[in-house]
Amino acid sequence: MQGSGREVWEARLPEMTRRTAVVLGVLALAGCSPLSDPAPADPSPSPSAPRPTSGGPTPTPTSTPVAVPAPTTAATSAAESQFAGATQASVIEALDDRAPQQWGLNLPGHLVRVDGEAVVLTLDACGGPNGSGVDVALLDVLRQLDVPAMLFLNARWIDVNRSLAEDLAAEPLFALASHGSRHLPLSVSGQSAYGIRGTASLAEAVDEIVAADAWFLEHTGAPSVLMRPGTAFTDDVAVEAARMLGRSIVGFSVNGDAGATFSADQVAAALGSAAPGDIVIAHMNQPGGGAAEGFRQALPVLLDRGVAFAHLS
Repeated sequence: MQGSGREVWEARLPEMTRRTAVVLGVLALAGCSPLSDPAPADPSPSPSAPRPTSGGPTPTPTSTPVAVPAPTTAATSAAESQFAGATQASVIEALDDRAPQQWGLNLPGHLVRVDGEAVVLTLDACGGPNGSGVDVALLDVLRQLDVPAMLFLNARWIDVNRSLAEDLAAEPLFALASHGSRHLPLSVSGQSAYGIRGTASLAEAVDEIVAADAWFLEHTGAPSVLMRPGTAFTDDVAVEAARMLGRSIVGFSVNGDAGATFSADQVAAALGSAAPGDIVIAHMNQPGGGAAEGFRQALPVLLDRGVAFAHLS
């Protein structure tokens, strides 16, 4: 792929993602910030996760008000009709007796890289008492350089930032996708990641997948077919449930800010390591972090190298 990185290229989804090995520390992705409010932990061990990025310590891993659906609210019939006949009830019936065999960040069915020459920047907005901020400087860097990004919005963040979320939905530079409702790992058995207990059942996992559908349907025209769960961890049954509902679970291949814990120089080094096909994760809900300045340092260098940036299609 040739041409300016300022063009919004459509990245094709691969049929099968390749597995990578990234070592994450306790803070990375645990709540999209070290200040986020974790759910009660269980004693299950934390699984291994994707390859480390360079340049830092090894991290563990409306105008019209519209109520964001509660975690247990079913998707609207209009939202359900977007998918090939699958409903929450039918998915639960089909998978309810299946025991999970895998747990992690880069499972088969996770989208962690894309075909083609573009890099995909993804920014999470996690919500919660310490996770509902807005890194305006980071968004402005992207606007100034005309670099597209995918914004994964959690229902709690939307609830606090309704007008901004609507504005972002109308801004072509950004494409919006779901970051769930309660920012929990997707589990059918309560498995934990980074001390955050996941959804406790298949029904809860399905609710987490579809909880923001009504908002996305109203403000973007369709429920989000891309979803990144809290912590980005899932089990294989939850991945299959998402697939049956017409969703892809989006992971990452480059950890851009280690759960908003990297300094600006570390963010710049991590982002600078991105290669064609990489999906970069960082956070737009922690204005006190190093993301804005790190992106300001790294993006012009990448653009000068001819790197193109894309939305996921």
